[in-house]
Amino acid sequence: MIKVIIFDGVGLITHQEPLSIALERDYGFSMKKMLPFFTGPLQECVAGRAELREIFPQYLNAWGWNKGMDAMLGYWFTRDHKIDKKMVSYIEGLKKKGIQCFLATNQEKNRFAYMLDKMDFAKIFDRTYCSAHLGHKKPSREFFSKIFKDLKDVKKEEILFWDDKAENVKGAKDFGFNAELYTSFENFEKKTKQYLV
Repeated sequence: MIKVIIFDGVGLITHQEPLSIALERDYGFSMKKMLPFFTGPLQECVAGRAELREIFPQYLNAWGWNKGMDAMLGYWFTRDHKIDKKMVSYIEGLKKKGIQCFLATNQEKNRFAYMLDKMDFAKIFDRTYCSAHLGHKKPSREFFSKIFKDLKDVKKEEILFWDDKAENVKGAKDFGFNAELYTSFENFEKKTKQYLV
């Protein structure tokens, strides 16, 4: 029987286009010039090995952003953030049935803090896990191991993990969790009900 359902954040709870695409469209920044940051230093921040506020300014200057760090973070975090109310309502229903609902996301610390505080993720979920705090990113085995070690009296087969990226679903399955690929709310609802029968 499933006791815990673990949700990815972006793609399931909130839907947002990549920052690089938005910057290219809204400010005309070169994707070629931005890509090294998003594939390199930002990933170090997401893994908790670097601090965004320390490394980001040099890249912003190179791109031609002159509004300051706080303005960029405000643009990044607030832009197009839409909470999936249908999903949040479903999570509330699961919690009333005694199912623990957790968040497990690949995020850097500043954006994660915004999600917890400003987007109410701390209220939506029973527990929240972030790669920057765990020191490992999905789909690594270490990511799932740290979450599992934090649980008490829960077996791997009693956990269901949902993510919209196939590699993360595979990582969870390889670790021993039940795991499903999120493609639509309707599919999610149907498959989750099958697990809870």
